[in-house]
Amino acid sequence: MSQLLPPAKFPRLSQSPGRVSKADLASVDHVIVVLPHKPTAGDWKAAPGSAQLRAAARRAEAGAVVHGRLDNKRGTGLSARRLPAGEPSRFELLSIAGELVAAALADQPRSLALLLPGLKEEHAQGMAEALLLAAHAHAFNMPEFKAKQAGHKKLGRIRLLGLPHRLDLKGTEIAARAQNLARWLTALPPNRLDAPAYRTLATALARQYGWKTRWLGESQLRKADAGAFLAVCQGNASRDAGILHLRYQPAKPGKLPPLALVGKGILFDTGGNNLKPHKSMLGMHEDMAGSAVALATLQALTESDYPRQVDCWLAITENRISAAAYKPRDVVTASNGVTIEVIHTDAEGRLVLADTLALAGREQPSLIIDYATLTGACVYSLTERYSGVFANRDDLHESLVSAGRRSGERVWPFPLDKDYDDALKSTAADVLQCSTEGSGDHILAARFLKRFVPDSSDWVHMDLSAASRKQGLAQVPGGATGFGVRWTLEFLQAGE
Repeated sequence: MSQLLPPAKFPRLSQSPGRVSKADLASVDHVIVVLPHKPTAGDWKAAPGSAQLRAAARRAEAGAVVHGRLDNKRGTGLSARRLPAGEPSRFELLSIAGELVAAALADQPRSLALLLPGLKEEHAQGMAEALLLAAHAHAFNMPEFKAKQAGHKKLGRIRLLGLPHRLDLKGTEIAARAQNLARWLTALPPNRLDAPAYRTLATALARQYGWKTRWLGESQLRKADAGAFLAVCQGNASRDAGILHLRYQPAKPGKLPPLALVGKGILFDTGGNNLKPHKSMLGMHEDMAGSAVALATLQALTESDYPRQVDCWLAITENRISAAAYKPRDVVTASNGVTIEVIHTDAEGRLVLADTLALAGREQPSLIIDYATLTGACVYSLTERYSGVFANRDDLHESLVSAGRRSGERVWPFPLDKDYDDALKSTAADVLQCSTEGSGDHILAARFLKRFVPDSSDWVHMDLSAASRKQGLAQVPGGATGFGVRWTLEFLQAGE
């Protein structure tokens, strides 16, 4: 279990409002300074090492990070830059923060100070949040199983200095820890995070947070007529797939209707009989990123004392190749009675989600959000910088995009018009699993999934094209991003 869940240690934050003393700066290993685009003389004076910093800033290109050391006994490291002109977006602030923190952590500091001289109050809050998120992301040690462990980053303390008053950053720390949980789970090797291990770690979290748990294994899913999910898992070597249902109840439950989070948890995806090529299979341990986002979001909502009941549904299985694996042209029946003609065994995600969405819908949630690394078409459309979103209510689109702007986890809504169903007509069943053509597959997948969502529930589907990015994304370094956790928190907060 110690290697299944991330380390519980994270940097401790302290705040020291008011005048910054030399002793403050000498108490840390490195200082990050962020200045306005056009600092005043007073702003420069408030910055540590202001003379050398100002001289270096003049020589540096616009937007560049300036490095140096303070002339105290500790030789405190210094990384600084000015903000760009105008009103930088949340994504830009996070990217700036990621660049600064990466530069600072190259020193392997155990303690870090953040100093924001001259920033307006609203800009200081946003920049402090961005730097804190970046520090948590870059200082976090992702899973590693080497016989000889490399020296880990050991950032243990962050100090926020020099602001007029303390900032409320509790929610930022909760979101940062949850995002790191999603990143960690997504990066675990597939032989470490198999179905029993996933169930074990989720159950451990449930004990920690007081969630109710229910495991729907293959026998229970047969009783529920969940033929779409069972088709995918029938080729697995072990009979350990299933749907894990976790429930959070607020301490003071009100009359607010429940929320459902649904995550695709394909722990490894070979493509089945439509076998993936070699390079395409190398990242398929990350095909469970949607379930990691759902689970991490549940953790964040619990720590935030969210006032609504939250049901979290994780569709946990592999998609393997074997003599028993499901085949193109099979016809299966989902738990809501819809019959499905299989076209491509590498479109398994929409099958496991079909039954999971239908089962989640039986609890009559007011809102269902599902997360899935579902289609290559969404990556082709947006790259890994954005994720695609779909909704069964057009009036949700503005709030979806707005939550992306506020969180810096950018999303873009795609159409969900009924005539797209023309491409999913089957002569043998109620619906085709997917089209034989590849065009618009992300839209067709969403149209397919909509059949398994009750009309009474608002529904948002996130196709996680930004679940992983080699070059990193905003404040997160390269690899699994945990994209979706902070977007959801912003989206739900706006809806309260």
